[in-house]
Amino acid sequence: MVYILFLIWFVILIKWADLLVSWASSIALKFKIPAIVVGLTIVAFGTSTPELAVNMFSALDWKTDLAIWNILGSNIANILLILWVSSIIYPLRAQVSTIFKEIPFALLWVIILLLMANDVLIDWWASNIISRIDWFVFIGFFIVFLYYTFCIAKTADSKSNEDEWISEMAVWKSILFIIIWLTGLTLWGKWIVDWAVVIAKWFWLSEAVIGLTVVAVWTSLPELATSVVAAMKKQTDIAIWNVVWSNIFNVFWILWLTSIIKPLPFSASSNIDTLMAIFATLILFLIMFIWKKSVIEKWQGILMIMMYFTYIWYLILKSL
Repeated sequence: MVYILFLIWFVILIKWADLLVSWASSIALKFKIPAIVVGLTIVAFGTSTPELAVNMFSALDWKTDLAIWNILGSNIANILLILWVSSIIYPLRAQVSTIFKEIPFALLWVIILLLMANDVLIDWWASNIISRIDWFVFIGFFIVFLYYTFCIAKTADSKSNEDEWISEMAVWKSILFIIIWLTGLTLWGKWIVDWAVVIAKWFWLSEAVIGLTVVAVWTSLPELATSVVAAMKKQTDIAIWNVVWSNIFNVFWILWLTSIIKPLPFSASSNIDTLMAIFATLILFLIMFIWKKSVIEKWQGILMIMMYFTYIWYLILKSL
């Protein structure tokens, strides 16, 4: 029954993602908002709702480890899995600002997380913890990035050559749909938390592996569906920005809110997963910078997915 519900929900998710891209782009067209702002706000915020829901319920249920694993696993999957799938459909071309500003900012988040979470190593504390005081740093960087996005909105062109497929819709319909989207994904996030431990017992795997793989991929399905649909419509900017911003959003916003509810203990073993997130972001930067610049091609996507499954295999072996 779990798998049947999962498949049914995934089909609905694909359709909803199609509407999310279309209706969010319609709002941008209506108010002459650049496509990049749509990708960095409405679309990315909507697709990151499952991570937010999972972390909120995890903190309330005292499953704080699951909150950390969910964020790290989701961000790794976003780069090594979702961008690969999208690049098969259509080569993903990024703007120069994305390569030299947004992607490095996404790299910055994980480096900051690595430093802030290692209190034992750096400050010689008794334990590693992301405390409520740390949210000041998270929200500070989040505000800086929102200001950067606002500056883009003022300087970027309000209409691109690829806006021809966008049809204007009533604003109230678009807003209503986005509210329904957020509500549905929140309920889905609660369902994921309830089943995470059950799935771990079924397959004799640790909760860490389930959090970094099953839960992380499930909560990343909206990003997958949205980026795939955007790639199909040749809106490659939205496909890339959705992933990059979601990674930034997951740490500087979702972890911030989670740490307010409950301080988040950080296991030293999670440093390997944090370093993997750094490595994945660096790979994304190098692929776009060294080879055919600003483009993720199919063979590069295959390289990324091989790295992802190698990482998954390592997690499984470690838990046995």
